[in-house]
Amino acid sequence: MTETQALREQYREQKAALLQQLQTTSASTRGIHGVLVKFAQQVDQVLAELWARAGFPAHFALLAVGGYGRGELFPHSDVDVLVLLPDGVVPDQNSELKQQLESFIGDCWDVGLEIGSSVRTISECVAESAKDVTVQTSLLEARLLVGSAELFADFGKRYRQHLDPAAFFVAKSLELRQRHNKFENTPYSLEPNCKESPGGLRDLQTLLWVAKAAGYGQSWDELAANGLATEFEVRQIKTNEALLSLIRARLHLVAKRREDRLVFDLQTAVAETFGYRTHAPDGTRLAVRASEALMRRYYWAAKAVTQLHQILMLNIEERLHPAGQPLSPVNERFFDKGGLIEVASDDLYQREPHAILETFLLYQTTVGLKGLSARTLRALYNARHVMDGAFRRDPVNRETFRQILQQPEGITHAMRLMNQTSVLGRYLWVFRRIVGQMQHDLFHVYTVDQHILMVLRNVRRFFMAEHAHEYPFCSQLAAGWDKPWILYTAALFHDIAKGRGGDHSELGMAEVQRFCRDHEIAQEDADLIAFLVGEHLTMSRIAQKEDLSDPEVIGHFAKRVGNERQLTALYLLTVADIRGTSPKVWNAWKGKLLEDLYRYTLRVLGGRAPDPSAEIEARKREALVQLALYALPYEAQKGLWDTLDVSYFMRHDASDIAWHTRQLSRHVGSAETLVRARQSPVGEGMQVLVYTPDQPDLFARICGYFDQAGFSILDAKIHTASNGYALDTFQVVTQMLPEHYRELTSLVQCDLTRTIVEAGPLPPPSRGRVSRRVKSFPITPRVDLRPDEKAQRWLLSISASDRLGLLYLVARVLARHQISLQLAKVSTLGERVEDTFLIQGPELQQNRKQIEIETELLQALGTV
Repeated sequence: MTETQALREQYREQKAALLQQLQTTSASTRGIHGVLVKFAQQVDQVLAELWARAGFPAHFALLAVGGYGRGELFPHSDVDVLVLLPDGVVPDQNSELKQQLESFIGDCWDVGLEIGSSVRTISECVAESAKDVTVQTSLLEARLLVGSAELFADFGKRYRQHLDPAAFFVAKSLELRQRHNKFENTPYSLEPNCKESPGGLRDLQTLLWVAKAAGYGQSWDELAANGLATEFEVRQIKTNEALLSLIRARLHLVAKRREDRLVFDLQTAVAETFGYRTHAPDGTRLAVRASEALMRRYYWAAKAVTQLHQILMLNIEERLHPAGQPLSPVNERFFDKGGLIEVASDDLYQREPHAILETFLLYQTTVGLKGLSARTLRALYNARHVMDGAFRRDPVNRETFRQILQQPEGITHAMRLMNQTSVLGRYLWVFRRIVGQMQHDLFHVYTVDQHILMVLRNVRRFFMAEHAHEYPFCSQLAAGWDKPWILYTAALFHDIAKGRGGDHSELGMAEVQRFCRDHEIAQEDADLIAFLVGEHLTMSRIAQKEDLSDPEVIGHFAKRVGNERQLTALYLLTVADIRGTSPKVWNAWKGKLLEDLYRYTLRVLGGRAPDPSAEIEARKREALVQLALYALPYEAQKGLWDTLDVSYFMRHDASDIAWHTRQLSRHVGSAETLVRARQSPVGEGMQVLVYTPDQPDLFARICGYFDQAGFSILDAKIHTASNGYALDTFQVVTQMLPEHYRELTSLVQCDLTRTIVEAGPLPPPSRGRVSRRVKSFPITPRVDLRPDEKAQRWLLSISASDRLGLLYLVARVLARHQISLQLAKVSTLGERVEDTFLIQGPELQQNRKQIEIETELLQALGTV
């Protein structure tokens, strides 16, 4: 065995022993820094031995830089080193030295170190650090491993001479802002990076870098000694830093590589190393998943780091620029300090707890105030114990909070700031329970508290002229709404009872009723708020799952909402709620369904009883007006319309009827198959019309084509005309739209026609890629088959994890049992689908066959 192999084995054994220490299942953070220091010391020894073996001159030096320079190392982190040379030494001009350096770096890799190396003279180090703040930061933490102490001292002296603390602070602040923007400025991502995300370890490292550059200290204790942090803040920082470090170390351990993201695949495994469990010893499911328990702990730590980081960065900035901003009084308790609210005294909140909520009311109502000063943030952080039960029951505080809700502007910023400073959760104790709570429903991409604040923001935007272009109809309705705060309150409470078990709408309604009583909100307004919280899922469910052409569906919904005011409020909240789940969940098709339901219901509430005949005549007249623009022959529509029944005209609006008529009027009764496609008039995607002699398996065949071609079906309306022709319309989307829709329409028209005419065997389902999130949090497929209210047709509802071709799997099962489909409503909620089908067929009358169909559907969905 060579010396390098022996050293490699020794290093591997020592590292394995340290990894074993980390593997002990414990949530305790005690000792984590000691283990990380030992990892670094172990590498120090290996590098010293390799350096000695390489035989470098005595006036060279090897430095640890970057994270390794701090004297701590995570299990699979890079080992960053700098070979420091005296000025005048040029390796490219000395082949022997160049060979020496290459052999040394190669030996480092052979031993098993993941080395990151650079070779520079002192002058080159100074020049590079002046050009690149990343290099400057890495060198700031340089530590001598082996070699010339004199050279290292000279390097340190010259590096310091060229370091401008104020410029370095600005550069690191800008870098931090860019990094936070990359992670959407929130520590509450469902898959956070425990090193780089806001509230992660990098935020704490940035604090120490700028403090060290300015000469204010190299450790948390030194910062406290220099008056930049209190002893309490330092204890909090150390506690949360230890937790984040332990999570990161365990992530490396579980992933067996450098991995700083708490991705879904690893969350449960990491949580189990902390002793959290999803199931009890007897196998029963616990109320909180292991991953949820870990992530909640992570979010609370990240939130604390975010608050403390903000306080200390502002303190360092003030120390670097002592002249500061002049103070102008706002009132006897607060000053305006360059646009930041400054408390008049450090113990203001201790002496006058009413001033806590007044801070946020001033932030909302005073022009020019854009945040809180370091002194105010620190005073709030240290006054958390003041916000107790008596504080929450205080009538003055209740009145102030009500005023915050009812202000015409600033509600979003005020609530976000209250949440960031932990005031919102301490005043609304029920809100505290959902801070940092994950949602494993595959369509929310935010924690519950962040989702609530996102919905609140969306509601507020409906009332802002500068956002009217986003959702013009919502803005139009909001313009006539007299009390926006009612909608703000409903948004704040709509999901506040998530995670308790039971129906969160009902539980949330009870919470908001209690809130309204406590805050003396008028009964009429309180009833409307409670209605909105209790029914906030209803409109979305009906629009996406039920047949909006059925007058009874509209009639029942109209009875449920009661009046136009409640309908408008519910519509606005529903749009804001869906938009606040994930950027991917909302689309124009969902928007059209909700708007259609709103308009149909408004007619009924206006006193117009559902009259299918009158509605159909109105649609026909409007369609004829549109057709008149195309110079069709006299009564060109008659041949087609005479073959279509009431359900066709009730399910299509006038523009669709006109388009169908224009495409099909010359082809009624001919034996040819006709496929037409156009860019969807309601937003993204494409509308596809199929007109062909009916045949068995037609719906499955069409779905099979879309599956193979990579299209997702959003909506399908299936009709069989009285002359035996199928008239089917599909709303489809694909990744390639909208840029290439012209080529795609031609392609679909040609290829789908050929697929239908050839009538070959149904293709096997494609194996669509399943996302990591679906793998980590799979949904148990559910199938529900029941007769409709008239017992003439059957409603089939399915719920499953989403993937391309899911509808085709369902269609194949229905085709095997000769079941005809009349309507398909496909609702995609992030990574979950909830589809509803209106079907009929002889086999549905037999109980045994029903069970057989449901079983086959569950098997098909289970293959996802």
